[in-house]
Formats: sequence, C-alpha cells, structure tokens
Amino acid sequence: MALTYNRIAGQGLERLAALSDGIFAVAMTLLILDIKTPDHADIHGEADLIRALRGLLPSFLIFFMSVITLGIFWIGQQTQLNHLKRGDRNLSWVHIAFLAIVSILPFSTRLLAEFTEFQTALIVYWFNILLLGIILYFSWNYAQRHALVSDDTPHELNCAIQRRILIAQGLYFAGMLLCFVSVWASIGFILLVQLNYVLAPRLGFLHKL
Repeated sequence: MALTYNRIAGQGLERLAALSDGIFAVAMTLLILDIKTPDHADIHGEADLIRALRGLLPSFLIFFMSVITLGIFWIGQQTQLNHLKRGDRNLSWVHIAFLAIVSILPFSTRLLAEFTEFQTALIVYWFNILLLGIILYFSWNYAQRHALVSDDTPHELNCAIQRRILIAQGLYFAGMLLCFVSVWASIGFILLVQLNYVLAPRLGFLHKL
C-alpha cells in the first residue's frame, strides 16, 4: 500500500509540546501588558498614586485568575500529551485549534477587566474557558478512538481525565450563571474553583475534582 503524507504527518509530540509552551508563555505575558501604570499627569502626590494603584486591584485580580486559567489548561494539555505514544495529523490540528483559543484569553481577560459591570464580558470570558474544555475533551476522546494513547495507560486514568474536564466545566457553568446575580460573585466563584484545582485538597469530593 502506498504511503501517503497524511499518514506520516504530525506523529511526533515533542514539537507540538514546544509550540504549546511558547503559546502559553506569550499569552501569560500579554496578560500583564494589558495592565497600564497610572498616567503621570494624574499623579500629584502619594495619595493620588495610592488611589490609582487601588483602582488597578480589580484588573490584577482578573489577571491572577487568567494566569491560573492558563496554568490549569497547560497542565491539562501536557497531561494528555504525556500519555500518548504518538500523534497524527488530525490530533495536531486539534491542538493547534486549542492553542488558538488560548491566544484569545488575553482579549477576553482585558474585556472583563474593562467592563466588569457587564454580564456580557463575563459570559465571553466563560465561553473562552468552555471552548478550551471542549477541545481538550475532544482531543482525549479522539486519541482513544484512534489508538494514540499509550498501551500501559490504565482505564482509571482515562476516566479521571474525562471526569476532571466535565466536572470543571460544570462548575465554570455554575459560576457563569452567578453573573446574572452579580458579576463579582461570578468572578469570586470561578476563582475559588480554580484555587481548588491549584491546591488539590485531599478532602472527600474535592479530591476527585
């Protein structure tokens, strides 16, 4: 049988992981570049500077939330790649689509920081997270269906990866719904969910998340 280009393209995972690291690093850098220092013309004393810095606190909170968002999804993607024995052309394009959505996060972060009083800004931010979760879930299922997962990967790990994505997206959805009560309540809830994933407490139900 003749060997076609599409059958051999994208099998290596190292370059895909390297591209991912670069995109995530740039996205994290862009997050802080959107936070501007106070305009010198508006600062006439220590009190003015303190007041201006206090006004930046909401932007820094959302920056912090977005760094955690990127960190969670970087770990999620790397976990999947670490348990694959090889890739293929289609899987590479799935992850390139994932990285394209990662690149949008600085925009949705700035939108939320500048329009915190509007529910639409929070919904756009949540939708960004939703797309990331959908693509990661699809990626893992595609890898399973096409025998790209390492042969020694236990079934429990397959279930854990899928369960983690589904539970996280369910919690993010609940957080999004809170914006119809208060956008800041929504932000607070999402941040608590993310801190749980960062700290990974070994307590009952939370340990399974």
